[in-house]
Amino acid sequence: MSKPNKFSFYVIVAILSLAAGFVYKSREMGITVSLPSADRKAGADKLFNATLSDLDGTPQALSQWRGKIVVVNFWATWCLPCRDEIPELIETYTVHHQKDLVILGIAIDDTEKVAAFSKEFNINYPVLVGEFDAFSLAEAMGNLQGALPFTVTIDRNGMIVDTHLGRIKKKQIEEIIKPML
Repeated sequence: MSKPNKFSFYVIVAILSLAAGFVYKSREMGITVSLPSADRKAGADKLFNATLSDLDGTPQALSQWRGKIVVVNFWATWCLPCRDEIPELIETYTVHHQKDLVILGIAIDDTEKVAAFSKEFNINYPVLVGEFDAFSLAEAMGNLQGALPFTVTIDRNGMIVDTHLGRIKKKQIEEIIKPML
C-alpha cells in the first residue's frame, strides 16, 4: 500500500473511531449488534480462517484459538475509548486466561506504534496487527459501521455469542463469559 493510501486509510479510520467515541460518550454502554445465527457461525469461521501478523511480524493463524472462549477486541492506539478499555481487558485476561479464555487484540494501526503501545500498557494477551484485513473481519462479525472499538465474544463451539460496538467494561465481559467458563 502506498504511503498516501495508507495515510488516507488511517485518517478515515480515525474519523470513524471518533464517531464511535461520540456514540460511546452519549450512550456510555456502547451498542450491542445483533446477528442472525448463520452470520454468527460464518463470522467466527472467517476469523478462524484468517492469518494476521503479531508484533514481531510473524504470521499467526487465528485457528490456533479455535475451541477456546475468545474475546476479540478490534482497536487502535489513537482511539480514546480503545485506550480506556485496555486496562480492563488486561485485568479480565489475568483473572480468566487459565480457564481457556483468550483475549485477542486486533489492532488497526502501524505495527511499530502498536508494539510501543503494548509495551507501555503491559498488554498481557495476544496482539495482532490487521490493517485492511481487520476491517473485513470486523464487518463479517457484525461491525457494518467500521467503527472502533469493537468487541466480539466467541464460544468454544465457534459461534459468536456477543458483539459490542464502543467501549466495553470488565463487568460486561464477565457477564458474557461467566456461563461459558
